[in-house]
Amino acid sequence: MSDTPSAAELALAAGGHLDLVTAPFTMPRSRLLVFREGDGVRVHTSEYERRLDQCRVLDGLLVHDGAGRVLPVVDVQPHRISFGSVTLAFDGLRALSIGGDPSASVLLTLPDGTESRHEIGSGLRIDVAADRTVAVATQADGAHRDAVAALRALWEEWFDRCPRVREDLQDMAAFCWWVLGANIVELPALEGARAIVPSKIGYVGLWQWDAYFIAVGLRHGDPELAREQLELAFRFPRANGQLPDVVHEQGVLATSDDLPESDRATLRRAGSQVADPTAPVPLTKPPLAAWALRKVLEVEDAPEWAADQLERVIRSQDWWFAGPEQNGSDLDGDGLPEYGHPYSSGLDDSPVFDGPIPTTAPDLAAYLVQQDREIAALAARYLPGHDIAPHFARADRTVALLMEKLWDPAERRFIARGPVSDRDGVRIASDTVVGLMPLRVEGLPQDARAALLAAIDDPERYALEWGLPTVSASDPDFSPERMWRGPIWINTSALIAEGLDEAGRPERARELREQTVRLVIHGGGPHEYFNPRTGLKAERATTAFGWSAALFLDLAVTLSR
Repeated sequence: MSDTPSAAELALAAGGHLDLVTAPFTMPRSRLLVFREGDGVRVHTSEYERRLDQCRVLDGLLVHDGAGRVLPVVDVQPHRISFGSVTLAFDGLRALSIGGDPSASVLLTLPDGTESRHEIGSGLRIDVAADRTVAVATQADGAHRDAVAALRALWEEWFDRCPRVREDLQDMAAFCWWVLGANIVELPALEGARAIVPSKIGYVGLWQWDAYFIAVGLRHGDPELAREQLELAFRFPRANGQLPDVVHEQGVLATSDDLPESDRATLRRAGSQVADPTAPVPLTKPPLAAWALRKVLEVEDAPEWAADQLERVIRSQDWWFAGPEQNGSDLDGDGLPEYGHPYSSGLDDSPVFDGPIPTTAPDLAAYLVQQDREIAALAARYLPGHDIAPHFARADRTVALLMEKLWDPAERRFIARGPVSDRDGVRIASDTVVGLMPLRVEGLPQDARAALLAAIDDPERYALEWGLPTVSASDPDFSPERMWRGPIWINTSALIAEGLDEAGRPERARELREQTVRLVIHGGGPHEYFNPRTGLKAERATTAFGWSAALFLDLAVTLSR
């Protein structure tokens, strides 16, 4: 690859990762996904709250040459799959085009087991209807060639925006940029709004937290699309200012009443007390809205847009501190908000939530401190006349309460607490990454800061070979494979790196960033989470994961300066 790679070179680099297993063949805005199936492929649609096996279009598409021999997949690029003398591409968002050797044929297998063989001739077009039924038609001469060329041009336009980074990071950066483009879906109910979903495999919606991390990486190549992610996340506040957890094609997920039955069943199996609450519990995500807004505006200013979005962020921040009478999140009225549901933390399977909830967690307090300060800085620029003093005052009060209620001077770490049964509440002893997030707080007392730095550097707890686990390796709850109970996540590592910068440890911050990008490269791509012992994808982790891809890009840009 050249020093300043072209869009075509970057597309080629991304294509080297398209194995049709961890990364399917798809295109921006399409809901069709093509995976490897033996020597051929299979086709699914991507739908909200539906598993792939519920979204089958073709269980098999097998190519044969004129003599009846199978032509296996030999190469995949963003714009086409090659079976040698036959290629497959998209022809619009809901159709596949097949062309090449006119004597070849394709054998299609439907989900009900029905098979049909079609001669390629001048080319075939497979249209997929909304109900996942297929129609096969012959194409005119040249139509397949035009479809391949159009898809190549679309992808090269996308890759032209890909950040150019350090040479050793560029190949993976190209793949991560492909992931962001591939994960674009349209939300028809929102007038064709473009949402970059966490994954077209199982996560088809715009999750609030994911949108923040995705926007932070996306800003380096497409700041307009980055702003669109934040605008979608902020577009549907409840009357009290609470932002919804998810915006999806059927509406929003803002309270436990909105949960699909599959989620309720999962919670019941885990013994959760909030699987079927008698009153709806608000569902949101941690308050990193102002952080993401500030970062996106750093690369391309948009004052009128920023002012509009900031008003929504301020109302959301106020909701966190509102009491139960306002259906807010300071559920005991002590000035330190709680997570009313594990989903609202973003770390829903963390051992922090094994006990009773609501949970007063140090990461939430840290996010709220920084968000008030971010709001004050943004308001000073975009909302003239807005009184910023209350934001600074509330941030200072939150720091004081964080230290008073959640800092354990004997153990020298922050401890989450469950519902108040006495002055201090139920102590939650698990040593997790949520207890490290106060490192991001400006003005944290020196003793607490030194203790967090020591924990991060302790090879028995958090300084593992492949990075920062989400539960201390010495904690009884540590599991290298189970979601949020030990695996490395790119977002928590990136946030802790910022905390190291805030703590005056830029060299250690850079070391963690280098370790994190090395993990993604070693692990074979931007997976949802990684085994901290092997540095490989955890068994149940989703692949081609949006925020992992976006934050790899953000880290790569930072490390390339």
